Amino acid sequence: MSDTILTALQYYGAGAATLAALIVSLNLGRRITGWAFVLFVTSSIALIAWGFLAEDSEGIGWQNVALLVINAVGVWRYLISKHKPRD
Repeated sequence: MSDTILTALQYYGAGAATLAALIVSLNLGRRITGWAFVLFVTSSIALIAWGFLAEDSEGIGWQNVALLVINAVGVWRYLISKHKPRD
């Protein structure tokens, strides 16, 4: 795998997760928070790819497999589910 692609995956994953965390922390509403979780999902996918394709990075890959599931729950809860959130 190209070092350029691996570096792009690594930095995209880190940057996207940071931006998504900022958006969630601002509590700008249900829909915007849902889109932040979509950003988290793309971050997890990038870091899973980087984790399993780069040398000695499997821990980040496995961590992001778990985070992908958690982030998918966030997408479901904030964008897809029609239930009102509990206070």
